[in-house]
Amino acid sequence: MLNIHQILKQYWGFNAFRPLQEDIIHSVLSGIDSLALMPTGGGKSLCYQVPAMGKEGMCLVISPLIALMKDQVENLRKKGITAYSIFSGMSRKEVIHTLETVTNSNCKFLYISPERLETSLFKEYLPGMHINLVAVDEAHCISQWGYDFRPPYLRIAALREELPDVPVLALTASATPDVQKDICDRLSFTKPAIFRQSFERPNLSYSVFKVDSRINKIIEILNRVPGTGIVYCKSRKRTKEISELLQLQNISADYYHAGLTQEERNGKQETWINNKTRVIVCTNAFGMGIDKPDVRTVIHADVPDCLENYYQEAGRAGRDGKTAYAVLLYDEREIQELQEMPAIRFPSQADIRTVYLAVANYLQVPAGTGEGEYYDFDLADFLKKFKINSHTAVYSLKALEQEGWLSFNEQIFLPSTVQFTATKDYLYQFEKDNPMLEPVIKSLLRAYGGIFDHTCTISELQVAQLARKEAEEVKKQLLQLHAARIIDYTPRKDSPQLLLMRNRVKAEELTVNIAAYQKRKEIFQQRVAEMVRYVKEEADCRSRMIGVYFGDKDIRSCGICDNCLRRKTVTLTKEEFESIHSHIYAVVENEKLFIKDLMLRLGGIKKEKVWKVIEFLQAENKIEVADSGFLQLKQ
Repeated sequence: MLNIHQILKQYWGFNAFRPLQEDIIHSVLSGIDSLALMPTGGGKSLCYQVPAMGKEGMCLVISPLIALMKDQVENLRKKGITAYSIFSGMSRKEVIHTLETVTNSNCKFLYISPERLETSLFKEYLPGMHINLVAVDEAHCISQWGYDFRPPYLRIAALREELPDVPVLALTASATPDVQKDICDRLSFTKPAIFRQSFERPNLSYSVFKVDSRINKIIEILNRVPGTGIVYCKSRKRTKEISELLQLQNISADYYHAGLTQEERNGKQETWINNKTRVIVCTNAFGMGIDKPDVRTVIHADVPDCLENYYQEAGRAGRDGKTAYAVLLYDEREIQELQEMPAIRFPSQADIRTVYLAVANYLQVPAGTGEGEYYDFDLADFLKKFKINSHTAVYSLKALEQEGWLSFNEQIFLPSTVQFTATKDYLYQFEKDNPMLEPVIKSLLRAYGGIFDHTCTISELQVAQLARKEAEEVKKQLLQLHAARIIDYTPRKDSPQLLLMRNRVKAEELTVNIAAYQKRKEIFQQRVAEMVRYVKEEADCRSRMIGVYFGDKDIRSCGICDNCLRRKTVTLTKEEFESIHSHIYAVVENEKLFIKDLMLRLGGIKKEKVWKVIEFLQAENKIEVADSGFLQLKQ
């Protein structure tokens, strides 16, 4: 068997591991449950892929991101590694075929969405899989105190009972200390090894600007900083508006959001990755699993609602280690709206019941039915017909999802499927009688092995290329073949899909865990407060603020964010220095204080000047900044 360095070199072409990767891999190979906190772009996937390749058996990877699963499977296959995925939207036949292939082959990786874990089908095949490792990606989703809680993740704990001796590796880029503890508890870790990579990004300069005209500032930044960029917006409409305004300034730009078809999204993503488009203007639907190392700027045209999202998105800049810029734009009105968000994000129980009843009526689901069924769900049409406030509807759907009643994800799409239903003899005669349809029939048979035996996911575009026809013509001919009962063809659905997790109940029977719901609201209020503090802070290092938020207590000031640069330009007279020095000593002589509390006590003195004195006293070893921002005198 190859050792881990040989595996790294043979399959990934690297001579050495990145910081922490090797430690995590050794922990996993020793059979220890492990939690890895690695910043976005830190190489998390290698931490389970390398040890899985070094052991007999297969690695089960649990992930909520369908696009990311598909990319990972494709990349592993390119390296000659057998990998499959099972996710929302696959038919029962496709799932059975994949599970049979996985259990009867040398499969090394099975990527699976969490809601598939407890299906009877999966449980039936589980004993034959010879699983050597369970990797839980986006592990913060298991904590209801996290910013992206997903109830299906709670099922992973039950999986551990079926695989008692299999180690679990939980991976996340963004989890606060409370969420880290919750992850370990939820996954039944007894003595976990916890690995935290520093949140320092020495090449990434964070800055915040209060602006009157966002577009002017965006143009100014892009004209100053050459290279690829991302501009994040909160609304789909703004992505299109901003990209068009950038094009008018001769800046190559395109827009991206979840409302586009899968084909459009893939196309826009590819042209940006291949540097045919310089700037992608997008909602937060863009970016997951995209590893483009040479992004020079990430601009947030709107303030995200939490530091978790901001850190993930800003962290897509400068992964190649070269200087990059993360810029956040805001105005006072937006800060006020952000502070009002907790009341909007957490509708009343009465509102949640009203939305649930409206959804059931819109989908025409009879009482006592619907569990496990997918439905086309046009949110705009739903809002128009039932005259419900858009915020109330969206966040009530989110609450219903977190309570396990339904699942609604605008990025889920159901791919096209085909299975031949005619006999081979009948098909031969049909081709002779219908020569116009023969190229499409031959292309299907050539491109998709086993299409006679089971339902296959197909791409009309691929069939069109093989048959040398236009995609629209191929779709028409597939419908003709379906009508002639030669094939069973289900065209793909790009419209958002709503999945009912339970049968429909009467509105008054719908229950919500109010205590947990209220606590989630309080935690959200805290996250908003931290985001507002980050935006308004004018002295503390931004990189340090982010690091401390995620529990990285040893993070140093970066020296390159706007606040650090501002402090460097501050000049102090000898009298000012002595005065501030005396004030600091007087305040902290008898107690430990957070730096932010010290700043409040020294109210009238500019923060930048106080920081300058603190840094000098630290360098002289006269005071220390300990833990998460505590300041105390040296004994």
